[in-house]
This record gives sequence, C-alpha cells and structure tokens, in this order.
Amino acid sequence: MVLRIERSSIHDGDGFRTVVFLKGCPLRCQWCSTPESQSFDIEKTAETVYGTEMTVDEVMKEVRKDSNFFFISKGGLTMSGGEILAQPDFTRAVLSSAHSECINTAIETSFYAPWETVRSVLRYVDTAYVDLKIFSSEMHKRYAGADNEIILKNLESTNEIDDDFRLVVRTPVIPGVNDSEQELESIGRFCSGLKHLHHSELLRYHKLGTATYAKLGRDYPLEGVEPPTLEQMDGYRDIVRRYVEKVI
Repeated sequence: MVLRIERSSIHDGDGFRTVVFLKGCPLRCQWCSTPESQSFDIEKTAETVYGTEMTVDEVMKEVRKDSNFFFISKGGLTMSGGEILAQPDFTRAVLSSAHSECINTAIETSFYAPWETVRSVLRYVDTAYVDLKIFSSEMHKRYAGADNEIILKNLESTNEIDDDFRLVVRTPVIPGVNDSEQELESIGRFCSGLKHLHHSELLRYHKLGTATYAKLGRDYPLEGVEPPTLEQMDGYRDIVRRYVEKVI
C-alpha cells in the first residue's frame, strides 16, 4: 500500500531522491505531519484519494525514470512512510531490487518492529534515518502511542552487525514534549554509544500537516504548540553536542 511517490527531494538523503511513501503506521505521534499515512486503508476526501496498491515492479518502473538524476547528484531511492517496517516484505523487495541495480538506498523509519525484520531490511540499505523521538518510555507512550523499548533495543542491536551502512538518528524537537535538557542529554548520551552513527539530526517542529487533519475530519492533538525559534534550536543542538560530535 503506497501513499505516494515524490521526486527530486533533497531532504530525504544525499542528492536528489525519489521517495516512496508507504501507507500505514503502528504509532500515533501527536505531531505527525502526515496523518494520511497512518491508516493502512485507502482513504478518500472530497478532493483526494490517499493510498494505492502497487507491485514491486510498478514501483521500480517509477524509480528508474530518475536514474540519470541519481547518477548526476549522487542521489537514489528513499523508502519512507507511514512506517516501512510495517510492510517488511514489500520494503525489502523494493530495496533489494534497487540495490541490485546499483541505486543508492535510504530508509526513514521508527525502528518499531521485531529485530529480525529490521535486520533483514538493513542488508539492502546505504543510509538508515531512524527516529528517536523521545527517550523516556513513559512519555513516548503518552505522545507516540507506544513505549520505545523495542526502538532502543533495535538501535543498540545495530552495534552487533558489520554491514557498511550509515546510521542517522533524527529527533523532532517538540516544545513542551521532548525539549528539556534532561531529554536531549539522554538522547545524546544514548546516541554516543551507537557504532554506526554518522550524525544526529534535530528536526524543528512544524505544523505543515494541520490542513490534512481538517480534510480527514480529525482534530490536531497539539493545537496551540508553536515551533521553536532558531535560537532555541541552536541551544538544543549544543546540548546534544556534549555527547555527539556532529549534530545537524
């Protein structure tokens, strides 16, 4: 179940990327900017249909159209969601096909899946962007709909494999949720122990998805929360830099 395919992205990996967004996610992050990606079912509004069933061959046919741009920009394919690990066989098959054609691959994921699933997908991944949204398990359950034990264990388990891939840990910084010094220090300290870590990224909270909530007839859970200032983001980065050398 594919939500959409976007071309020429520069925010989902190196170079120009073709991003395949899958539909369906087991988490319910209150700041989710793509609420249309949460359900595994096709959803319809008066203006839009969210979701379509596609085969691996159909996806790869679309991806290959951009192969020249991949070569010029050192870009490639990024699998995103929703949660790609919730459709593991499809995700693995697309990544394997791209890898066999020497297309650079990246994934964007929460790592919320059994380790065996994560491990089977990582074999075909050049860069893994993994969300570490909140370090506190209690707060993670409150704001993301589930605790984060399996996420932390999966991140730690990457230390045990020798595959040549880059790990990037992303944290969306949500004012009043995970922007405390304690939370950011815990995230930085945890990331410092990850062998494959290339760098950490702090993502500034935004409200770009609020219009889609309205289209779907759903209330936005964080109504009234404003994005942090750039000065605040600099301060958050300084906290994580106490433990991680490269923080973007």
